[in-house]
Amino acid sequence: MSDEQPALDDGDLRLRPWTAADIEPTRLLHDDEIARWFDVETGPPTMDRHAAWVAQTHAEWSDSRSKATFLVEWRGEAAGSVDVRRRSDGVGVLSWITYAPYRGRGVASRAVRLLVDWAFDELGLRRVEAEVNPLNRASLRTAHRAGLRREGLLRGNTTLGGEVHDTVLLGRLVDDPPPGTREGFTALLDSSLPTKRAIAQGVLRAGPADGATDETSRVLLCELVYKREWDLPGGVVDRGESPAECVVREVREELSLDVTVRSLLAVNWLPPLLGWGDATVFVFDLGVVDPHFTDAARLEAREIQGVHWAAPHEWRARVAPYNARLLDALVQSPGDVGTLYLEDSRPVHAD
Repeated sequence: MSDEQPALDDGDLRLRPWTAADIEPTRLLHDDEIARWFDVETGPPTMDRHAAWVAQTHAEWSDSRSKATFLVEWRGEAAGSVDVRRRSDGVGVLSWITYAPYRGRGVASRAVRLLVDWAFDELGLRRVEAEVNPLNRASLRTAHRAGLRREGLLRGNTTLGGEVHDTVLLGRLVDDPPPGTREGFTALLDSSLPTKRAIAQGVLRAGPADGATDETSRVLLCELVYKREWDLPGGVVDRGESPAECVVREVREELSLDVTVRSLLAVNWLPPLLGWGDATVFVFDLGVVDPHFTDAARLEAREIQGVHWAAPHEWRARVAPYNARLLDALVQSPGDVGTLYLEDSRPVHAD
């Protein structure tokens, strides 16, 4: 690689090193939007301060190449600035500003994409990342369009205007599909679209035994280590796992019992509760078994301290209110109604 910082071209877009001739015209383009997100004083910087910053960009490149800062030109006019700073071996941190006349025109995302490609090819980086305030929707769009995926939220990790703010962490790896491809676009959407917790639970009923004529209203409930209320067997669906596979896996892991999913009894949306976000619960019919089926159970001691066959009068006293409503809805539902749809364990009926 040449010791001189290069210029990068992409049609009407050009990234080049800053020069002394850029100081005065770009100084006057600093506005309140830039000051807000970079938490600096409003109004243009002084000539001396801006000149010192330009000199610093040259030193950072020529002394150690710890940072590469480029003026963004669009059709020969200054449109902003982009930079990449080495954070550690193989990892770079991106930053950018766009001057007011060029915002909302896609210039920033093209500039960041060009910079990222160069950083991978010429600086040998394997990863680039950026931290963006979640309120700065324009910068979030710029990062996504440049191929950076949302990776997490850093809570309360910075201050802005004297107030504590969160930060969105975004990143792109050298072998990620390019943002202009179908695979890259899908991956970007997948990283940023809302996600919802999925839970799978099963209703296992006890059949007649010991001379009884009908005990199928009794369901299996788990007495849990970490909360007072009993609950249906099941758990949280893993990424890439179907809800039906989940309930079978959970029963095997926690009770050492093998069950078979018969049908889907209900889909239940639960609103946020006790610090948990909202969730969708898939409730499956696990069939009818002999009550002695549970004699072979071996309980996962860290989670389960007992299993019980509970009739309606028993479960209403033992389970959380939303589960009592769920079980009552299942008992009261006609057999030919199919899968119930519930919200907060209450049936939702079409008009």
